[in-house]
Amino acid sequence: MSPASERAPAKVNLYLHVTGRRPDGYHELDSLVVFAGAGDVLHHTAAPDLSLALCGGEAEALAAEPDNLVLRAARLLAGAAGVPARGALRLEKHLPVASGIGGGSADAAAALRLLNRCWGLRWPEERLLPLAAQLGADVPVCLSGRAARMSGIGEVLAPAPVLPSAGLVLANPRRPLSTPAVFRARGMVGFSAPAALPAGWGDAATMARDLGTCGNDLEPPALRLCPEVGMVLTALRAAPNCLLARMSGSGATCFGLFPDAATAATVAAGLPAAWWRWGGGFTAGVSSLYSAAEPAGA
Repeated sequence: MSPASERAPAKVNLYLHVTGRRPDGYHELDSLVVFAGAGDVLHHTAAPDLSLALCGGEAEALAAEPDNLVLRAARLLAGAAGVPARGALRLEKHLPVASGIGGGSADAAAALRLLNRCWGLRWPEERLLPLAAQLGADVPVCLSGRAARMSGIGEVLAPAPVLPSAGLVLANPRRPLSTPAVFRARGMVGFSAPAALPAGWGDAATMARDLGTCGNDLEPPALRLCPEVGMVLTALRAAPNCLLARMSGSGATCFGLFPDAATAATVAAGLPAAWWRWGGGFTAGVSSLYSAAEPAGA
Protein backbone atom coordinates (compact mmCIF):
# COMPACT_ATOMS: atom_id res chain seq x y z
CA MET A 1 0.00 0.00 0.00
CA SER A 2 1.39 3.43 -0.92
CA PRO A 3 1.75 6.09 1.79
CA ALA A 4 -1.31 8.25 2.55
CA SER A 5 -1.58 11.62 4.27
CA GLU A 6 -4.16 13.72 6.09
CA ARG A 7 -4.10 17.40 7.02
CA ALA A 8 -4.82 18.55 10.58
CA PRO A 9 -5.68 22.27 10.37
CA ALA A 10 -5.56 24.67 13.29
CA LYS A 11 -8.86 25.30 15.07
CA VAL A 12 -9.66 28.92 15.92
CA ASN A 13 -12.39 30.02 18.36
CA LEU A 14 -13.67 33.33 17.01
CA TYR A 15 -15.45 33.73 20.34
CA LEU A 16 -15.82 31.42 23.34
CA HIS A 17 -18.50 31.83 25.99
CA VAL A 18 -18.57 29.65 29.11
CA THR A 19 -22.31 29.13 29.54
CA GLY A 20 -22.46 26.80 32.55
CA ARG A 21 -20.95 23.96 34.51
CA ARG A 22 -22.28 20.41 34.67
CA PRO A 23 -22.51 18.39 37.89
CA ASP A 24 -19.53 16.31 36.73
CA GLY A 25 -17.38 19.46 36.64
CA TYR A 26 -17.16 19.87 32.87
CA HIS A 27 -17.88 23.36 31.56
CA GLU A 28 -20.46 24.00 28.87
CA LEU A 29 -19.42 26.29 26.05
CA ASP A 30 -20.73 28.27 23.11
CA SER A 31 -18.22 29.00 20.37
CA LEU A 32 -17.89 29.73 16.68
CA VAL A 33 -15.02 27.64 15.34
CA VAL A 34 -13.20 28.11 12.05
CA PHE A 35 -10.13 26.40 10.63
CA ALA A 36 -6.96 28.00 9.33
CA GLY A 37 -4.72 27.08 6.45
CA ALA A 38 -1.97 26.37 9.01
CA GLY A 39 -1.80 22.86 10.37
CA ASP A 40 -0.01 19.59 11.00
CA VAL A 41 0.15 16.68 8.54
CA LEU A 42 -0.19 13.00 9.44
CA HIS A 43 1.24 10.29 7.17
CA HIS A 44 0.55 6.54 7.15
CA THR A 45 2.56 3.70 5.64
CA ALA A 46 1.48 0.06 5.93
CA ALA A 47 3.35 -1.81 8.67
CA PRO A 48 2.65 -4.90 10.82
CA ASP A 49 2.70 -2.88 14.07
CA LEU A 50 1.50 0.54 15.18
CA SER A 51 4.17 3.21 15.60
CA LEU A 52 4.46 6.98 15.59
CA ALA A 53 7.41 9.13 14.54
CA LEU A 54 7.56 12.91 14.92
CA CYS A 55 9.13 15.54 12.70
CA GLY A 56 8.63 19.23 11.92
CA GLY A 57 9.51 22.47 13.61
CA GLU A 58 7.29 21.93 16.69
CA ALA A 59 8.02 18.20 17.19
CA GLU A 60 10.51 18.75 20.00
CA ALA A 61 7.74 19.79 22.41
CA LEU A 62 5.80 16.57 21.81
CA ALA A 63 6.62 12.98 22.71
CA ALA A 64 5.65 9.93 20.63
CA GLU A 65 4.58 8.19 23.81
CA PRO A 66 1.69 5.71 24.29
CA ASP A 67 -0.75 8.41 25.45
CA ASN A 68 -0.10 10.64 22.45
CA LEU A 69 -3.54 11.53 21.07
CA VAL A 70 -2.69 10.13 17.62
CA LEU A 71 -1.87 6.71 19.09
CA ARG A 72 -4.88 6.84 21.40
CA ALA A 73 -7.12 7.58 18.42
CA ALA A 74 -5.60 4.70 16.45
CA ARG A 75 -6.10 2.22 19.28
CA LEU A 76 -9.62 3.45 19.96
CA LEU A 77 -10.65 3.08 16.32
CA ALA A 78 -9.04 -0.37 16.06
CA GLY A 79 -10.86 -1.54 19.17
CA ALA A 80 -14.22 -0.20 17.99
CA ALA A 81 -13.80 -1.77 14.55
CA GLY A 82 -12.33 -5.05 15.76
CA VAL A 83 -9.25 -4.74 13.55
CA PRO A 84 -5.52 -4.82 14.40
CA ALA A 85 -3.94 -1.43 15.14
CA ARG A 86 -1.31 -1.33 12.43
CA GLY A 87 0.66 1.23 10.48
CA ALA A 88 3.74 3.41 10.65
CA LEU A 89 2.47 6.90 11.38
CA ARG A 90 4.57 10.04 10.94
CA LEU A 91 3.34 13.36 12.30
CA GLU A 92 4.68 16.59 10.83
CA LYS A 93 4.20 18.94 13.77
CA HIS A 94 3.87 22.57 12.68
CA LEU A 95 1.41 23.87 15.31
CA PRO A 96 2.67 24.81 18.78
CA VAL A 97 1.70 22.48 21.64
CA ALA A 98 -0.84 23.53 24.32
CA SER A 99 -1.64 26.70 22.42
CA GLY A 100 -5.45 26.99 22.17
CA ILE A 101 -5.72 26.10 18.48
CA GLY A 102 -6.47 22.41 18.92
CA GLY A 103 -3.23 20.97 17.59
CA GLY A 104 -3.51 17.68 19.48
CA SER A 105 -7.23 17.46 18.83
CA ALA A 106 -6.73 18.11 15.12
CA ASP A 107 -4.04 15.42 15.03
CA ALA A 108 -6.36 12.90 16.71
CA ALA A 109 -9.16 13.74 14.28
CA ALA A 110 -6.76 13.36 11.36
CA ALA A 111 -5.77 9.94 12.70
CA LEU A 112 -9.42 8.84 12.76
CA ARG A 113 -9.95 10.04 9.19
CA LEU A 114 -6.71 8.63 7.85
CA LEU A 115 -6.95 5.19 9.47
CA ASN A 116 -10.66 4.96 8.63
CA ARG A 117 -9.51 5.15 5.03
CA CYS A 118 -6.29 3.16 5.21
CA TRP A 119 -7.84 0.31 7.16
CA GLY A 120 -10.71 0.10 4.64
CA LEU A 121 -13.42 0.81 7.21
CA ARG A 122 -15.17 3.59 5.25
CA TRP A 123 -17.20 4.63 8.28
CA PRO A 124 -19.29 7.80 7.85
CA GLU A 125 -18.62 10.81 10.03
CA GLU A 126 -21.55 10.14 12.36
CA ARG A 127 -20.07 6.75 13.27
CA LEU A 128 -16.70 8.28 14.13
CA LEU A 129 -18.09 11.18 16.18
CA PRO A 130 -18.65 9.14 19.40
CA LEU A 131 -15.02 8.02 19.24
CA ALA A 132 -13.90 11.60 18.66
CA ALA A 133 -15.84 12.74 21.75
CA GLN A 134 -13.96 10.18 23.88
CA LEU A 135 -10.64 11.72 22.86
CA GLY A 136 -11.32 15.32 23.88
CA ALA A 137 -13.77 18.20 23.73
CA ASP A 138 -12.30 19.69 20.53
CA VAL A 139 -11.87 16.44 18.59
CA PRO A 140 -15.49 16.24 17.30
CA VAL A 141 -15.35 19.69 15.66
CA CYS A 142 -11.91 18.87 14.26
CA LEU A 143 -13.16 15.64 12.70
CA SER A 144 -14.55 17.34 9.59
CA GLY A 145 -12.44 20.49 9.82
CA ARG A 146 -15.45 22.58 8.81
CA ALA A 147 -16.52 25.81 10.46
CA ALA A 148 -19.18 25.06 13.07
CA ARG A 149 -21.10 26.41 16.05
CA MET A 150 -19.96 24.33 19.03
CA SER A 151 -21.88 23.89 22.28
CA GLY A 152 -22.33 21.43 25.12
CA ILE A 153 -18.82 20.43 26.23
CA GLY A 154 -17.82 20.48 22.56
CA GLU A 155 -19.82 17.52 21.30
CA VAL A 156 -22.91 19.45 20.10
CA LEU A 157 -22.21 20.81 16.63
CA ALA A 158 -24.37 22.98 14.38
CA PRO A 159 -23.66 24.67 11.04
CA ALA A 160 -21.76 27.93 11.25
CA PRO A 161 -23.15 31.14 9.77
CA VAL A 162 -22.12 31.74 6.17
CA LEU A 163 -18.60 33.12 6.39
CA PRO A 164 -17.15 35.81 4.15
CA SER A 165 -13.70 35.74 2.63
CA ALA A 166 -11.32 37.08 5.27
CA GLY A 167 -7.70 37.14 6.35
CA LEU A 168 -6.52 35.47 9.53
CA VAL A 169 -3.30 35.95 11.51
CA LEU A 170 -2.31 33.51 14.26
CA ALA A 171 0.40 34.42 16.76
CA ASN A 172 1.70 32.64 19.83
CA PRO A 173 4.39 33.97 22.24
CA ARG A 174 5.74 30.42 22.65
CA ARG A 175 4.31 30.01 26.12
CA PRO A 176 2.25 26.82 26.57
CA LEU A 177 -0.95 27.20 28.59
CA SER A 178 -2.73 24.32 30.31
CA THR A 179 -6.49 24.34 29.69
CA PRO A 180 -7.32 23.01 33.20
CA ALA A 181 -5.05 25.68 34.72
CA VAL A 182 -6.87 28.43 32.81
CA PHE A 183 -10.27 27.16 33.96
CA ARG A 184 -8.99 27.00 37.56
CA ALA A 185 -7.70 30.56 37.28
CA ARG A 186 -11.12 31.66 36.03
CA GLY A 187 -12.53 30.67 39.42
CA MET A 188 -16.21 30.93 40.32
CA VAL A 189 -17.15 33.91 38.14
CA GLY A 190 -20.52 33.91 36.43
CA PHE A 191 -21.45 32.48 33.08
CA SER A 192 -22.19 34.09 29.71
CA ALA A 193 -25.23 33.69 27.50
CA PRO A 194 -24.88 32.03 24.09
CA ALA A 195 -24.15 34.53 21.35
CA ALA A 196 -26.87 35.76 18.98
CA LEU A 197 -25.47 35.32 15.48
CA PRO A 198 -26.95 36.12 12.05
CA ALA A 199 -27.37 33.56 9.30
CA GLY A 200 -24.21 34.85 7.70
CA TRP A 201 -22.00 37.80 6.87
CA GLY A 202 -21.35 39.47 3.53
CA ASP A 203 -17.92 40.83 4.37
CA ALA A 204 -15.16 40.54 6.95
CA ALA A 205 -15.79 43.96 8.48
CA THR A 206 -19.43 43.15 9.26
CA MET A 207 -18.44 39.80 10.75
CA ALA A 208 -15.80 41.45 12.92
CA ARG A 209 -18.28 44.08 14.11
CA ASP A 210 -20.78 41.42 15.22
CA LEU A 211 -18.13 39.22 16.81
CA GLY A 212 -16.89 42.26 18.69
CA THR A 213 -20.01 42.05 20.84
CA CYS A 214 -18.91 38.58 21.96
CA GLY A 215 -15.73 37.62 23.83
CA ASN A 216 -13.51 34.85 25.06
CA ASP A 217 -14.32 34.15 28.70
CA LEU A 218 -10.96 32.39 29.12
CA GLU A 219 -8.93 35.40 28.00
CA PRO A 220 -8.83 37.24 31.39
CA PRO A 221 -7.54 34.23 33.37
CA ALA A 222 -5.10 33.37 30.59
CA LEU A 223 -3.73 36.93 30.72
CA ARG A 224 -3.12 36.54 34.45
CA LEU A 225 -1.22 33.30 33.90
CA CYS A 226 0.58 34.47 30.77
CA PRO A 227 0.93 38.26 30.43
CA GLU A 228 2.61 37.73 27.06
CA VAL A 229 -0.87 37.14 25.63
CA GLY A 230 -1.48 40.85 26.16
CA MET A 231 1.65 41.70 24.15
CA VAL A 232 0.41 39.60 21.24
CA LEU A 233 -3.04 41.18 21.34
CA THR A 234 -1.53 44.66 21.43
CA ALA A 235 0.63 43.92 18.40
CA LEU A 236 -2.29 42.51 16.41
CA ARG A 237 -4.59 45.42 17.26
CA ALA A 238 -1.91 47.89 16.21
CA ALA A 239 -1.48 46.25 12.80
CA PRO A 240 -2.94 48.17 9.83
CA ASN A 241 -6.42 47.00 8.81
CA CYS A 242 -6.93 44.73 11.84
CA LEU A 243 -10.68 44.26 12.22
CA LEU A 244 -10.67 42.21 15.44
CA ALA A 245 -8.06 40.60 17.70
CA ARG A 246 -8.81 38.02 20.40
CA MET A 247 -7.34 34.96 22.08
CA SER A 248 -8.33 31.54 20.74
CA GLY A 249 -9.47 28.76 23.07
CA SER A 250 -7.53 28.65 26.32
CA GLY A 251 -4.53 30.38 24.72
CA ALA A 252 -1.89 31.46 24.37
CA THR A 253 -2.44 31.74 20.59
CA CYS A 254 -4.27 34.89 19.52
CA PHE A 255 -5.84 35.71 16.18
CA GLY A 256 -6.42 38.82 14.17
CA LEU A 257 -9.11 39.18 11.51
CA PHE A 258 -8.14 41.13 8.38
CA PRO A 259 -9.90 42.04 5.13
CA ASP A 260 -8.06 39.42 3.04
CA ALA A 261 -5.49 36.64 3.19
CA ALA A 262 -2.73 38.66 1.50
CA THR A 263 -2.94 41.40 4.14
CA ALA A 264 -2.89 38.77 6.88
CA ALA A 265 0.23 37.13 5.44
CA THR A 266 2.03 40.48 5.33
CA VAL A 267 1.09 41.30 8.93
CA ALA A 268 2.20 37.86 10.17
CA ALA A 269 5.59 38.26 8.52
CA GLY A 270 6.11 41.52 10.40
CA LEU A 271 5.46 40.10 13.87
CA PRO A 272 8.41 39.24 16.16
CA ALA A 273 10.43 36.33 14.83
CA ALA A 274 10.62 34.86 18.34
CA TRP A 275 6.88 34.18 18.19
CA TRP A 276 5.17 31.39 16.31
CA ARG A 277 3.07 33.17 13.66
CA TRP A 278 1.11 32.45 10.52
CA GLY A 279 -1.04 34.49 8.14
CA GLY A 280 -3.52 33.43 5.46
CA GLY A 281 -7.20 32.59 5.24
CA PHE A 282 -9.85 30.16 6.41
CA THR A 283 -9.86 26.62 5.07
CA ALA A 284 -13.10 25.15 3.70
CA GLY A 285 -12.71 21.73 5.35
CA VAL A 286 -10.59 18.61 5.20
CA SER A 287 -13.08 15.79 5.56
CA SER A 288 -12.17 12.66 3.63
CA LEU A 289 -14.99 10.71 5.26
CA TYR A 290 -17.65 8.73 3.47
CA SER A 291 -21.31 9.64 3.32
CA ALA A 292 -23.72 7.26 4.96
CA ALA A 293 -25.33 6.66 1.59
CA GLU A 294 -22.11 5.55 -0.09
CA PRO A 295 -21.97 1.77 -0.50
CA ALA A 296 -19.16 0.12 1.47
CA GLY A 297 -17.75 -1.43 -1.66
CA ALA A 298 -17.64 1.82 -3.64
